[in-house]
Formats: sequence, structure tokens, C-alpha cells
Amino acid sequence: MIDPTARISPTATIADDAEIGPNVRVGDHSSVGGGTRIMDNAVVGPWTTIGRNNTIHFGAIVGHDPQDVGYKGEESYAEIGNDNIIREYATIHRGNRAGTKTVVGDGNFIMIQSHVAHNCEIGNHIILAGGALLAGHVVVEDRAVISGNCVVHQFCHIGRFAMMRGLSRTSRDVPPYCIMDETHTVKTLNIVGLRRNGFDASRIRAVKNAFMILFRSGLNMQNAMDEVESESDVTDDVRYLLDFIRNSKRGICFGTGVKPEDFD
Repeated sequence: MIDPTARISPTATIADDAEIGPNVRVGDHSSVGGGTRIMDNAVVGPWTTIGRNNTIHFGAIVGHDPQDVGYKGEESYAEIGNDNIIREYATIHRGNRAGTKTVVGDGNFIMIQSHVAHNCEIGNHIILAGGALLAGHVVVEDRAVISGNCVVHQFCHIGRFAMMRGLSRTSRDVPPYCIMDETHTVKTLNIVGLRRNGFDASRIRAVKNAFMILFRSGLNMQNAMDEVESESDVTDDVRYLLDFIRNSKRGICFGTGVKPEDFD
């Protein structure tokens, strides 16, 4: 169903069972999948693909031009998966250069007035709470939680099952499984989040042991990683944590009471 006040580009494709509300705009060469509902006054920009069974609330803007002074109107993309909830006045922008894209996966909850900038890669089942701001090229892995009014610097990487507490900010990579607070400071292990996502006691124990060495021992990060790898209990979860740290480009958030340079 398409409301008669909606403005749909003649080059856009709307599934028969999609619902387009009053005063919605859908731009050139965009598509809206079946079962998706777009509420009043929302905007879908050009070259934007929206999958199935999404709910886009009042005034949200999905696939608009990137906020980049170098962008000159090139054809770039936004790709939204399935089963996402995008709340009021949230904004998601397209890639900032020709042929690039912003990607949002499946089952995410993007809350009111949050922002996903150009070229971000958002995984699956992520919560982006009200007022949270992701700068360009940020990668957020599955089931991370970014709480209200958090700010994330461009090119940062947030690992699986990580949680940023409200009002926190980072210009460094946020390691998986942790709770981060204040300014790129690892506070503790996200045990509640791990349990909710099916981690049993043995999996949590292995991650906790590695966490304590990496973020509480006071060792230089390389030495701490060597010590973790010397342990017999290097599970797949621990291996993922070590690989995340090893592959970090911006440096890792550091533990309470530990100097930042010890984690470079």
C-alpha cells in the first residue's frame, strides 16, 4: 500500500506488500522489499536498497547524501538488510565516493536520533541507542550495544558482544566481550551480554581468564597476548579476541588504571 501523498521516484521499485506512509519520499533507483513499513515523513534517498520486513519510523532518513565536503554527487549506495527497526529521526548516509556503500545487516535496532555515517559497516542484531553517533567508516560487529549519546570516531572497529555505556566515547577500537565506559576505557567483561547470547560457564571462564591477563595484569599488550597464547585454554572465542587486538589499526581501548601506551 502506498499513500497517495507519498512521492516515489519512477525509477524506484516498491514490493507489492510494502507499506509506504503519508509524505514519504523514495529516491531514484532505490528499492523497498516486501513486508517493509515506512511511516510518515520518512525519506529513502537515491541508490538505496531496503530489504524485507523492516520498520522505518516517522521522519527517519535512510540513504541520504554523506556529510563529507569531498562528496560531489557521485553514485554511491546504502544497503539495509532485513528485520531492522529504524526509529524516529535516525539518519543513515550513503558511501562518500563513487561505488562505495554503507551497509546495515539484519535484525538491528537503531533508535531515535542516532546516526550512521557514510561507509559504515553494521553487522547483525546490534543496538544503537538514542543519540549515538557513528562517524564514517566505523565497523560494528554482531550483537554489540552502543548506548545513548555515545560517540565513535571514524575508522573505529567495535567487536562482537561489546557494550559502550551511555555518554562514552572512543577514538580507539573497542575489543569484543567488554564493557567500555568514559573515554576508550575497558571497565569489565560483558558477562550479562554473553550469558544472554548463549555463552555457557566454560566459554565465559576462558574469555574471563584472557581478559584478566590482557586488561588487568599491567603487562605490555604484546607480552600479555603472549601469555594468553601460552595458556592451554585458547578457545575459539579467545582466539577471536587475540586476532581482533592484533589486527587493530587505531589501537585498542585500555584497562582501568593502565597507561594507554601499554596497549599499543
